[in-house]
Amino acid sequence: MPEAALTEPSPRPVRIARGGWLDALRFIVGALIILYHFREAAPVPLGQLHPVFERGYLLTDFFIIDSGYVLARIYGDRLASGQASLRAYARQRLLRVIPAHLAVSLVLVLLVGGAALAGIAPSNPRWFDWSQLPAQVLLVQAYGVPGGQGWNAPTWTLSALIGCYLLLPWICRALWRWPPVAMVIGATLLVVAADIAASLWLGDPIYRLPMRYGILRALPLFLLGVAAAFYGSRVCVAPHRARAIGLAAAFALVGLQAFGAFSLVSLGLMTVIIWAAGAVPVRSPSRLIEHLALMSFSMFLTNEVSRIVWFGLLDALGQEAWSSGVRWVLWAIGLVGAFVAAAVFRYGFDRPVQTWLSPSRRGGATRMSAAATKQAMEWAAGPGVAAAGRPGQAVIDPPRA
Repeated sequence: MPEAALTEPSPRPVRIARGGWLDALRFIVGALIILYHFREAAPVPLGQLHPVFERGYLLTDFFIIDSGYVLARIYGDRLASGQASLRAYARQRLLRVIPAHLAVSLVLVLLVGGAALAGIAPSNPRWFDWSQLPAQVLLVQAYGVPGGQGWNAPTWTLSALIGCYLLLPWICRALWRWPPVAMVIGATLLVVAADIAASLWLGDPIYRLPMRYGILRALPLFLLGVAAAFYGSRVCVAPHRARAIGLAAAFALVGLQAFGAFSLVSLGLMTVIIWAAGAVPVRSPSRLIEHLALMSFSMFLTNEVSRIVWFGLLDALGQEAWSSGVRWVLWAIGLVGAFVAAAVFRYGFDRPVQTWLSPSRRGGATRMSAAATKQAMEWAAGPGVAAAGRPGQAVIDPPRA
């Protein structure tokens, strides 16, 4: 055998980076979630045009899987080997979510409370029951705690994901010794078994469980993303092959939606798409895609407030009496306004606060490098991402031990 063949290093999997397909997917799915939340406010509810507009639960499930994938790619090896400080990790995850959540909750409370003091009743008073608010503000509504309905209802996802985040160190320590293929098979079987159990005992499939069972819905899907990350960090697939697999999965997912939800199959296809996006190297990072993706957490968190304010105003002005054409234009303006509001929140509040809370800025000593901390703050932001970073500095995977 030639000497060069003996010394040639074996290929290693691609490390995930900013400004590529993972970022693009996050923004696209975040935009579709906004469209889903705005669907009923359209002059003709979008679900009447095609049932695909009623399948927003798949978009939420995408972000749960994606969160497991990204966090495991960033932290997995360090958590499994004990190199990452559990205290620093937990602090980072909680501070990434809670300040922005509390700020948006406060804004919504002030809006609804101020309107009530001015004698203006909301269009749908049942969605602003004050007794539902404490569980939502405390982010405990995904654990069977009564409350959390209405207000900024999508925050149940954050509630469930916090539990997943805090369990990740023990998940990695338990599973990182498994063969990659075995972990993928095991995670897939767990999702199927959880779906059967949820349907039999709770009356809903795993991918559509109501918010009070949010952690039961999120954890198997989060583990599916973790398994995809472990496989992606251990098994090298040629970029052209990963790209072809990802595109085939994307076409299959879109094609299936024309005929039905096929939800379990769709979950599998979404996982393949996420894995493939992480397996394709980012050779020319796009600053535009990076910034759009960095805004997706703010999009998720603020779009419901934007919808409530805009269409509450239009209802107060009597939009029901206006022509259909005018109402479609105003609906489109509201949709665009949700993106604008998210950008204002990201750059006016979320980004400055996260910069201020950064351990590297405040001199906090952790067993994770400042670079790893910054990268984690940028990527793993619940059902979205939000933080600053330059594409050239954005290779995410820390070296394996």
